[in-house]
Parts: sequence; structure tokens; C-alpha cells
Amino acid sequence: MINAARGEVPLTIGGRTYRLCLTLGALAQLEEAFGAPDLDALGARLNAPSMRDLLLVLRALLAGGGEAVSDEELAQWPMDIKAIAAAIAETFGRSGLGA
Repeated sequence: MINAARGEVPLTIGGRTYRLCLTLGALAQLEEAFGAPDLDALGARLNAPSMRDLLLVLRALLAGGGEAVSDEELAQWPMDIKAIAAAIAETFGRSGLGA
């Protein structure tokens, strides 16, 4: 079940709904992955993300939502970039960090 009060956002892929959530742990994971010293640098990096960047962000947000999705499982997901990008944007927006 999605907890909107916590900032969780649903992402339905392949008939299954996953929870995305931007947590402090997810932010720290992203800062480390991108070598960003602060939120401003992280935001600048994510202004024009590569596919690899989107996968890293998706992985962090899934973990923040309590979803255990392996890299192998994630690699097999259908390529629904529009839905994934929209869910990522909504997750950041709900946290107050969106554009």
C-alpha cells in the first residue's frame, strides 16, 4: 500500500506496483554515487540525466520505498521510460526537491 503522507509514489511496471520514496538514505546514496558534495551539486547533475543516472536514482528510490529489487530484475523491466521518469519526478516533487 502506498503511503502518500510519507511521500511514497507508485510505479507500475509489468503489472506490479512498486513504492518509490525519497529518504535521507536515498539522498546520501545518490550523493555518493554521483560524487556530489551537496544537494545543489546533485540537482545540477540530475538536470540532464543519462540512462545510467536514471537507473541509479530509480534503485535508490525503490530502496527508500522498501522495495527489494535486484539489479538483475531491474535490468529485465520493460522500457517504460515515460512512466519511470514521471514517477521519479513526482517523488522528488513530493519531497520539495523537485523542479
